[in-house]
Amino acid sequence: MSTLLINQQKYSWLKELGLKEENDGVYNGTWGGKGEVITSYCPANNEPIAKVRQATLQEYEETVQKAKEAWKIWADIPAPKRGEIVRQIGDALRKKSKVLGSLVSLEMGKIFVEGVGEVQEYIDICDYAVGLSRMIGGPVLPSEKVLEENKLPGAICSMTCGGADIGTALAKDERVDLVSFTGSTNVGKQVALTVQERFGRQLLELGGNNAIIVFEDADLNLVIPSALFAAVGTAGQRCTTTRRLFLHESVHDVVVEKLAKAYKQVRIGDPWDPSTMYGPLHTKQAVDMYLAAVDQARQQGGTVVCGGKVIDRPGNYVEPTIVTGLAHSAPIVHTETFAPILYVLKFKTEEEAFARNNEVKQGLSSSIFTTDMGKVFRWLGPKGSDCGIVNVNIPTSGAEIGGAFGGEKHTGGGRESGSDAWKQYMRRSTW
Repeated sequence: MSTLLINQQKYSWLKELGLKEENDGVYNGTWGGKGEVITSYCPANNEPIAKVRQATLQEYEETVQKAKEAWKIWADIPAPKRGEIVRQIGDALRKKSKVLGSLVSLEMGKIFVEGVGEVQEYIDICDYAVGLSRMIGGPVLPSEKVLEENKLPGAICSMTCGGADIGTALAKDERVDLVSFTGSTNVGKQVALTVQERFGRQLLELGGNNAIIVFEDADLNLVIPSALFAAVGTAGQRCTTTRRLFLHESVHDVVVEKLAKAYKQVRIGDPWDPSTMYGPLHTKQAVDMYLAAVDQARQQGGTVVCGGKVIDRPGNYVEPTIVTGLAHSAPIVHTETFAPILYVLKFKTEEEAFARNNEVKQGLSSSIFTTDMGKVFRWLGPKGSDCGIVNVNIPTSGAEIGGAFGGEKHTGGGRESGSDAWKQYMRRSTW
């Protein structure tokens, strides 16, 4: 087994975050972790970064008890003062945004600018919450960097790293008023049933099988970079990744040709290299899922225009892939493979395109490209997209801090982040 990356000079910046060879996976005011020790691997080279000691069920129990006690103190603090704490959290994150972004890149495989972007989104949400704190009791996004400095219980923001046993205990725990779950539809369904069985509240952010619809009057100078970014960004591993591209038959061939050329110009490399646009898949299992999906697409009548293979280099790298010729109803088209595979499909009419956008079980993000305002308003109306996020002339990926993020149908119906999403964390009373 190779040396842990944390001990190599190239990765000495990890120690700026207080990380060590073996790290505690529990925080509830004090650090701990007496459960299984797991190793985190870098998907860009499959080398071990460092280790984490997960929580035991007893530690989970202690953490919940401490969190309930900490809530009593937090709830007594006036909202503007809570907002001041959240402001300090945002400032603490700003000081470490680049090194935290580097950690995201190293551990998840996201390119550096996306890693920093994830941290920046956290900062932006803090700023949003600070504003809310002077209007209503806003959301709480605390961090133990800041809480202890303000003489507040660290358990306000608790953490227990663990496996299925910890997840099951959390879903069953009647002391946990709201369970917010992000993950696959299959696991989300189990969480929902378990939480509902005890009449708990749930917020589910699950899968997405997102589509871009390109009409004959679309500006292709917008379409090509948008489709490229939305399909290959984060190597196709976003819940908002574009997986289906519906092209009007009159522009199908020219868009495929232009998009294939753009795919060949994608810079593939180490995710922490600022010039890299496209990094690795997160795990070896994800590579296997990618290959299986490409194989199924071929079997179901698809033609691989570009990509379709594993890249011969260390790490979990695969080629960004475009598949044409499939029927809109093909089983693989209706499957969310968490990988950079784009299915390109033809359509003739507006009604046909809207119906095909809506025919999959997931309903997260969607987008049309057109200059016809009539189409735009019909797309935004009751007979248009049935997704939680409805875009016009921009990609499906990404999110606006001020707008509630989430989707309908098998995406779970939950809403996170801005707008009025904070209401899901509150209790409504009529006085």
